[in-house]
Amino acid sequence: MSSPVVIVVAAGPGVSGSVARLLASQGWRVGLLGSDEGAVRELADSIPSADDGVRWAVADVTDEPAARAAVTRLADGFGRIDLLHFNPSAYRGSDPLQLTVDELLADVAVGVGALLTSVQAARPFMSDGARITVTGSMAADEPSAGAASLGVQKAGVRNLVHSVDARLSADGIRAVSVTVRGVLSAEGAFTPDRVAAAIVAAARQDPSAWRTEVPYSG
Repeated sequence: MSSPVVIVVAAGPGVSGSVARLLASQGWRVGLLGSDEGAVRELADSIPSADDGVRWAVADVTDEPAARAAVTRLADGFGRIDLLHFNPSAYRGSDPLQLTVDELLADVAVGVGALLTSVQAARPFMSDGARITVTGSMAADEPSAGAASLGVQKAGVRNLVHSVDARLSADGIRAVSVTVRGVLSAEGAFTPDRVAAAIVAAARQDPSAWRTEVPYSG
């Protein structure tokens, strides 16, 4: 059997990159999807791989046809998806009296809507045992008034994960959001590598005791 495959949506130098490198070090093949070609290429070059173990694509996750095509192209190249990791969110420093409806909807399209596109594109390549993970945040429960759309995104994507898991669990495909209860840092419990390890651990939960939300508090 060929080695397992992870597709990372919104791949970049932070948690998503750490997820990719961690799984690559365990023998996984890696597909990277990001909007910044330079960042995606740099991440791909930083992942040691044999043969065609790392592939990458560039697309705006809110451009549904382009994002769907990119996920499909990566999956076609590998022939399967064992883990889909969804990482994007939009940060906008606007409080509820400044934030416009159009801005809120644009941000939700990034942090929530793009999960629908990613899952729908990935589903034909996923089979029993495949997993979907999402980088969550304590902003879902403790939103900042100064960045009002972020809390909406994180609460929304966590809720959507519950629905995705309920829809796919009968097929043996499970979904989980990891709620990061801390601020990412270069040292300590909330480094991207530590958070990535928590995400991978959540993907490897016992299916008989599956939780669709797993908190990470360091």
